[in-house]
Amino acid sequence: MLPDEQTSPEQFEIFRRMEPGRRLQIAEQLYWMARRLKTAGVRAHHPEWSDEQVDAEVRRIFLHART
Repeated sequence: MLPDEQTSPEQFEIFRRMEPGRRLQIAEQLYWMARRLKTAGVRAHHPEWSDEQVDAEVRRIFLHART
């Protein structure tokens, strides 16, 4: 990870102080944002694919994602 991508101590403190529901809401927003970005990337690499093919590939990618 690049230094500017790392979470700062101040950011950790902000997250610690948040209500659990708010943290869950933010995590959900990040998840769906990642799905939209991945969909755009797959569509850019395969412009000939139908929406159904793109959706299936994004589902496959997220199903097999590893951290």
